[in-house]
Amino acid sequence: MYPLIRALLFKLDPELAHSLTLRMIRLAGGMRVVNSLLYHWFEVPEKPASVFGLSFKNPIGLAAGYDKDGLGWRGLACLGFGHIEIGTVTLRAQPGNPKPRVFRLPDERALINRMGFPGLGAEAVAQRLTVRRPQNLVLGLNIGKNKDTPLETAAQDYLALLKIFYPLADYLAVNVSSPNTVGLRRLQARDALDHLLGALSVERVIQASLVGKTLPILVKLSPDLADDELDDALAAIQGNGMDGVIATNTTLSREGIKSPLAQEVGGLSGTPLTRRSRDMVMKITQRTNGRLPVIGVGGIMTPADAQAMFDVGAILVQVYTGLIYTGPKLVQKILKEMR
Repeated sequence: MYPLIRALLFKLDPELAHSLTLRMIRLAGGMRVVNSLLYHWFEVPEKPASVFGLSFKNPIGLAAGYDKDGLGWRGLACLGFGHIEIGTVTLRAQPGNPKPRVFRLPDERALINRMGFPGLGAEAVAQRLTVRRPQNLVLGLNIGKNKDTPLETAAQDYLALLKIFYPLADYLAVNVSSPNTVGLRRLQARDALDHLLGALSVERVIQASLVGKTLPILVKLSPDLADDELDDALAAIQGNGMDGVIATNTTLSREGIKSPLAQEVGGLSGTPLTRRSRDMVMKITQRTNGRLPVIGVGGIMTPADAQAMFDVGAILVQVYTGLIYTGPKLVQKILKEMR
């Protein structure tokens, strides 16, 4: 069934197809009978995991980027996810980069995107998170700076976002690694990241006293970091008491890509990212002696890809492009084949 649906969707512009799919998922999530049927259809085995002080019903999550504005997360929960990461959310609404900005590479089972954090802004997303949450669903918020915010004052955006989402999220993911916002990846450098995370660490203490909980903060890193750059980033992350790493974002590499679309500017995801992301997870685990929990994401297209991520040290994994190529039963398939 899904190959037929995919063939029809692939006749549409990628961004339009995604928008239509997300809106249908949103409608399904708001209809009690349909919701129940979807939970039954996509029923998954319970495989609990505990990390960051949180309890997950299973270790499979939806990566940031799929539901940027918190539009369909209740419907997406029906697919069996243990956690869903909304975003990337910016403080103020912004249109993102000019269209077209998403490209399919079917022969490589990949996507290229240069979205640039389009979205409705933090306050609009926050309003969508006040509704009743599906049972046992962990909700993460991925946050990033606005395009027009100078790097020198980027910390102010992240601090404001932390304050808005602190009472609503189960964890925050600090996105400093998207290749589609000019200069953003410079925030992964040791001094810049140390400054940003230090500010967030101080504000977290203040918010914890006000809200009554300590919110886990994770940092999402690029797969394109050199070893010395990775060491610097990890030093800043651990030195400021962050709770974990999400590895990785999309890549600028086009190694092995034969499609003429390889010339398109943007981040590459899907099968070409599988080994690169897995290698980064392994490096982080080795360099921190397993003391810094890692969520593995990037190129998880099959249950075998997910298992390989776990085998190199990932505590949880996330999928996105795999859903597009493999279909909505990917979570179910992964959990049934997990060792």
